[in-house]
Amino acid sequence: MNGFSLKSRAIAFAICAGAFVFILALAATSRGHYDVASAARALIAAIICAAMCWAYAERSIAVTAEAIDAAIDRLARAAGGDLESEIPPQVAECVPPLAEAMNGLFQQLHANLESVQRLALFDPVTSLPNRVHFRRSCERMLADMPADTMAALFFIDLDRFKAVNDTLGHAVGDQLLAMVANRLRAVGDRFSVEDAQGPLIGRLSGDEFTMFFPTLAQIGDADRVGRAILFALSETFDLADQEVSIGASVGIAIRPVHGTTLTDLMRAADAAMYHAKAQGRGRAEHFTERLAAEIAERAQLESDLRGAVERQQFELVYQPQVGVAGGGIVAAEALLRWRHPERGLCLPATFIDRAEETGLIVEIGEWVIENVAATIARWGEMGIEQRMAVNISPRQLDHAAFFHRLRAAMQAAGAPAHLLEIEITETLAMHCSSDVIEAIAALRADGATIAVDDFGTGYSNLARLRDLPLDRVKLDRSLVEHVATSAEARTIVQAVIGLIHGLGCEVVAEGIETAAQLEVLRVIGCDILQGFYIAEPMAEAEFLEWARQLPAYPTRAAG
Repeated sequence: MNGFSLKSRAIAFAICAGAFVFILALAATSRGHYDVASAARALIAAIICAAMCWAYAERSIAVTAEAIDAAIDRLARAAGGDLESEIPPQVAECVPPLAEAMNGLFQQLHANLESVQRLALFDPVTSLPNRVHFRRSCERMLADMPADTMAALFFIDLDRFKAVNDTLGHAVGDQLLAMVANRLRAVGDRFSVEDAQGPLIGRLSGDEFTMFFPTLAQIGDADRVGRAILFALSETFDLADQEVSIGASVGIAIRPVHGTTLTDLMRAADAAMYHAKAQGRGRAEHFTERLAAEIAERAQLESDLRGAVERQQFELVYQPQVGVAGGGIVAAEALLRWRHPERGLCLPATFIDRAEETGLIVEIGEWVIENVAATIARWGEMGIEQRMAVNISPRQLDHAAFFHRLRAAMQAAGAPAHLLEIEITETLAMHCSSDVIEAIAALRADGATIAVDDFGTGYSNLARLRDLPLDRVKLDRSLVEHVATSAEARTIVQAVIGLIHGLGCEVVAEGIETAAQLEVLRVIGCDILQGFYIAEPMAEAEFLEWARQLPAYPTRAAG
């Protein structure tokens, strides 16, 4: 121990006391004459005093000092992490309050460390291993397995948990998660193999659970476990004085068929789970070669899309919209195309969904914005006052900042705002935030026009539709498809057109492929027409040439 112990300090006190007595005795007996005799008498007195002080210290202090020294040494070891060793017995004998305090302190520290460790490794709601603990434990189990051992990983996602959270509150949702965990434990206990390690169950996050069976006799056993999980979670739960039904979708990955590492098995089970959801939920699906091919294809598509963004492999084509009244061009819709180096020209339907999943749609959207603004400005310099319509993706519409960037891009390019038309889908129009609506209104105040695209595919709230800053509504092609051959379809479209006109908006019909469709839509009051029958999407030079020639549109002949 560094420094002076209490025992050494007691010895020092005895020496100091003896020295002090020596000085006093020498002064008292010498009478001003210091000689050997007076010094000897004083030294005798000092020795007697020091001995008495030491005897007293030895009797009343030394034992306590040693106990305190032992306590200090024990505290030093505790600071180094030793909370398990016993309190030294001399501390308990000589200083009981100190021993009791030290014992309580170590117990509290030990409990606190256990609590911290539990919080770090276990989910507080379900008491199951959390993501970190599950992964570590599962990786250790996989590493210790013989190469040919069959095991199964189940990825479990609750189907209607969000509805419970939203309607009954998060506290009830936590109760439900705890009950789900108990049912999963019961399934694990039911299928545990005697004298073998039981299944490892974990909660990854939210309503996602995992179950790993380290011992599996055959693949059929995984099917039975999957069915048991579905049955256990399909049974109603008694919550908040009512019965709640949720269900689950389960993905199954088998070791070593689908991988030998946890990363491979998790990826496979996760993909199988999403496939189960896509097949209608409430199912248990195995990972298959077809799913593996789809994953590889999605990964390749994502890689190609990133390369397309970097190499600017995208281009815009333009499809005219013509007015029924005069037959002239009233707008051109800018449509995105991807010039793939191997697949050729790709339509948006082949890559937009993946672009939105990966977030690349934001970068692609920025490219579209800049090119639309530059095209409008370039056409303006050529004396072409042509309104241009552009679609906005859901990911872009989520943020009002997109519209601010759009306004900035238009201003930077010197493109007049009144030549820009923004198209948003009906579903997005119904659910966009107030901030987005304000941003759209600000863009409209600059002169831009706003259109709702694909009208008729969602569930419109007419009051909200009336309050939105809209100029045009585009009928979805599914409404237009049978308008020339079905009286019911004509009646529906005519009613929809009357409704849109009642909101003070123009009606645009897209997807027109026959003269009969065009004639019916003209007669029942559609304002603007668009489709392959009028013109296919064209590159910029081709579109400008087509517009200059101004062919005799069918709308003119019909009029």
